[in-house]
Amino acid sequence: MASAPLPHLIALPDLGRDRLRDVLDLAERVKGRPARGELSGRSVGMLFFRGSLRTRASFEAAVNQLGGQVLNLTAMSDFWDLEEREGTVMDGRAPEHVKDAAKVLSRYVDLLSIRTAPEAAGWEVARQDRVIRAWAKHATVPLINMESAQHHPLQALGDLLTLRQHLGDLSRRRLAVTWVHSPEPASIGVVHSLLHGAALKGMDVRVAHPPGYEIDGEILSQARDFAQSTGGSLETGLALEDAVEGAEVVYARSWQSLEHYGNKTLGASHRARHMAWRIDSKLLGLGRDARLMHAMPIRRNVEVTDEILDGPRSLVYDQAENRLHSQKALLLHLLR
Repeated sequence: MASAPLPHLIALPDLGRDRLRDVLDLAERVKGRPARGELSGRSVGMLFFRGSLRTRASFEAAVNQLGGQVLNLTAMSDFWDLEEREGTVMDGRAPEHVKDAAKVLSRYVDLLSIRTAPEAAGWEVARQDRVIRAWAKHATVPLINMESAQHHPLQALGDLLTLRQHLGDLSRRRLAVTWVHSPEPASIGVVHSLLHGAALKGMDVRVAHPPGYEIDGEILSQARDFAQSTGGSLETGLALEDAVEGAEVVYARSWQSLEHYGNKTLGASHRARHMAWRIDSKLLGLGRDARLMHAMPIRRNVEVTDEILDGPRSLVYDQAENRLHSQKALLLHLLR
């Protein structure tokens, strides 16, 4: 069992451009061949502090198909509250510190993967991703972020693999990322990681959202820097039709207003003004033979119409499948 600190994947840029390319290349090769036992004798710990369907199923299947073993733990049913703050007097609800849990689990498994719970506080606190970074600080095996407030790198890897398989070389290909209404908005981490990935691949990205749903400023700055270095571009704050016009792929996603983050009542009131923001055939027709992507779960006929989701232009099931292959490639890259 390795004891020295090894690389972690908290945000997609942690891979770097060359390693990102290598992982996607390997994912395409892995997808085209039968499963092998490359991770035989290796174990992976998965800890979920909130619900999951695709991430949990695809990651566990990836480990199993590579011949490894999974230790799968869910908060509230398999373990207790954990404290992440340093130097605190632990006389409250949490009986154990992340420091101790991370160090112990690192002696049981070869890799840790964590999905954190959403922060109840405002965005300035949530954006710090304190919990996942505490785990990364104290783990002595590689750690993968399975979604935090700021990032969802595993979704971005599957998305980039899907984009590559349908568009080929991604340089200067046109991607529209569009906010859509949902009564229960999803994490903005998917959008952040998608912007990182698309910019690292030199895509021309247009982001549409209503006023009050701006992307985190630090993420935008990073994505613009990546785009400048790769020959891509990034425009934000566009109207829905302006972003979709001429796009080759339209990526729909709900996300919370960062201004109202943690305030459900105010957030719901604000979202109610933008119920017309959804994807239908008329809107998708503004693109250039545009395909639809969505990270799922998806509220049918609220975010996207059935006609689009069940039609030939939908890539949502390809996306979901490609989570399996891209995660296999990442596991092989980190553990083989």
